Amino acid sequence: MEYIKNKFYQKASKCINEYQKLKNEHGDKVIANVTIGQVMTGMKGVPSLITDTSKLDPNTGIRFRGYTIPELREKLPRLNPEGEPLPEGLFYLMLIGEIPDRDDVLNISKDWATRAYVPQHVFDVIDSLPLTSRPMTQFSAAILSMATDSIFQKAYRAGVHKKHYWDTTYEDVMNLIARLPRIAAYIYRRNFHNNHHIEPDPRLDWAGNLAHMMGHDTEEVKRLLRLYMVVHADHEGGNVSAHTTHLVGSALSNPYYAYAAGMLGLAGPLHGYANQEVINWIFDMIQELDNDNPSEEDIVAYTKKTLSEGRVIPGYGHAVLRQTDPRFTAQQEFAKKYIKDDKLINIVNTLHRVVPPILEATGKVKNPWPNVDAYSGSLLYYYGVKEHSFYTVLFGVSRALGVLASLVMDRLYGLPIERPSSFPLKWYHEKAGEKDGAC
Repeated sequence: MEYIKNKFYQKASKCINEYQKLKNEHGDKVIANVTIGQVMTGMKGVPSLITDTSKLDPNTGIRFRGYTIPELREKLPRLNPEGEPLPEGLFYLMLIGEIPDRDDVLNISKDWATRAYVPQHVFDVIDSLPLTSRPMTQFSAAILSMATDSIFQKAYRAGVHKKHYWDTTYEDVMNLIARLPRIAAYIYRRNFHNNHHIEPDPRLDWAGNLAHMMGHDTEEVKRLLRLYMVVHADHEGGNVSAHTTHLVGSALSNPYYAYAAGMLGLAGPLHGYANQEVINWIFDMIQELDNDNPSEEDIVAYTKKTLSEGRVIPGYGHAVLRQTDPRFTAQQEFAKKYIKDDKLINIVNTLHRVVPPILEATGKVKNPWPNVDAYSGSLLYYYGVKEHSFYTVLFGVSRALGVLASLVMDRLYGLPIERPSSFPLKWYHEKAGEKDGAC
């Protein structure tokens, strides 16, 4: 058994007995009371999933296996002391639960490089779509087309025992993650660089190779994409892309099906598309003000105008967090370190100062602080990735690390198909003591 795979199994298999014991001996223990309000606001805060990879703390932000974003930036291996942590190291942490050493990370990099071959029919599927197709449409279609290579699906149809489902899921997951930079870069070059493609360089790390194949072959862009892939990698199990991947996977759909479904959720305006909306909103402001260096007063006025029109300020607010998103802070620190003066970055920093007080003053926003989307687009734009419609694809490549690591754990635990109960609106009226509801 391959080194990382064996290490994962030796570590994670100890949890199987714990899972079975909890289910068998404590399955009747009540852990939450669900209110009608929680049902009608998207089941926010209701414990209903098992996700080991990360957990969102309202006060400290996302924790990956217990580690905060600042701790990850300090502890995870990197190529050089001045660089950013390698996302391979975060994947290792999410999968195995331990901070890896440099050799562990290089092992994953080499493994993914050997698995990165993309079948020709995947490119054919992409090329069959019109250039007017959104990059996320092409990305999702390409992922789905790779299901022809699913090792899990072949093993299931051959009658493999369910205790071995995790094994072939692991193989699919590693193959899928390895191929994503090639697919994403192909879509990028097809849409924005006249179909002039760049071959992968197997000597590069996962994120560095993505930058190379996109045509942004500088150390600065590689460094940015390493950070980007780390901070966007996971967000506990209840967000749309993670939950959808888990839900579809719970039906024993293969990892390609499950991840493709998750990406369709990520493409929504209320999820991963938000990073595009932030940068679009800023450029709309610049255009309307006819000024690419607006004053703080100009930005305040435009922010208030946006709110008066019944719109939101994209990149601000979060369903769980009650402080500035540490992922925002990590990107802000990156900009402070490497970017001395840039008009777009300056606007983003000004927004950070002025928007929260404006939102707080409305009395309607529980969390007026910026989230991860508020900064990412400006950094990509500064380093030459100016095609806004592609930003969500980059988000999707990163998110694969967390949702697919979780999918391997799902199969190892033998989690069942997810099947919550639903009731008509009349039932809720009755539970609320209203017998004469109209519906």
